[in-house]
Amino acid sequence: MTITHLVTHSGGFHADELLSSVILTRLFPDAELIRTRDGAWTTPGAGKIIYDVGRAFDAEAGIFDHHQRPNPLREDGQPYSSFGLIWAQYGRDYLRAMDVPEAHLDDIHQSFDRGFVLPVDLIDNGAMNPSEAGALAGLTLPVLLETLKPQFDDRGAGADDAAFMAALPVARAFVEASIKGKAAKRRAHAMVTEAIVAAGEGAVLELPMGMPFRAAVVDAGADHLLFVIHPRDGGDWAVTTIRKEGGSFENRADLPEAWAGLTDADLEAASGVVGAKFCHNGRFIAVAATREAAVEMARLAVEAACA
Repeated sequence: MTITHLVTHSGGFHADELLSSVILTRLFPDAELIRTRDGAWTTPGAGKIIYDVGRAFDAEAGIFDHHQRPNPLREDGQPYSSFGLIWAQYGRDYLRAMDVPEAHLDDIHQSFDRGFVLPVDLIDNGAMNPSEAGALAGLTLPVLLETLKPQFDDRGAGADDAAFMAALPVARAFVEASIKGKAAKRRAHAMVTEAIVAAGEGAVLELPMGMPFRAAVVDAGADHLLFVIHPRDGGDWAVTTIRKEGGSFENRADLPEAWAGLTDADLEAASGVVGAKFCHNGRFIAVAATREAAVEMARLAVEAACA
């Protein structure tokens, strides 16, 4: 069946139907997006996908609302918003449309659902308060997207619809960036895994470019690795540490204390490495002019860490 209309409610908008629209307009670019509460539109029919309105959920009929009782729930009992319902039905098709490899499809679908879609579902249903984000509560995505609504005294004709359409590409940018990031991490994981094999029992991991590496190091059980080196876009090389935990700034080993905050000739003198260019005060990254200099800096850092 050809989808000709995407139907959601008119008036003020929330993150769930805005993000649902991101998914659906990518999959059905020729369909017209209709914002209305007219019962003739919000009743299932040929060519329509209806979401966040209509007080029914029936995927086969093309209606995805969550305001009715009983409301649709996930297998674990947590509530869906329209975004969760749309993602469950169309998410894999959306990932294919973004050229996500089939081998990564289920993994990314689930990861995006738990980390991106579920929080929107919970906030929209009042099952989680944005204030749980603490001092960053005002910077959560649902809150930020809702700041794009018209101000209370902007009641010009079509103000809500114009704001919704203006917010749509903003929401799309966040969705696509998140998914592209997840897909990139899967590509990086495979490359880092190969590099770990090449490194053998050495403490330094050499990568062909900067990329996310910690997950692959942990998955490989490569506890012997202490530092990573890789070329940078400007032609020089980076020497970086490996964090002990994903959410921590504590490293398996720091770069030598004597290098902290030094640059160029001062760092060359302190390290004894020609081509040493910079070491951060935090001792988690250094820069070298050449691969040879990066290899030597990493070797010295390993020696210092193991002394």
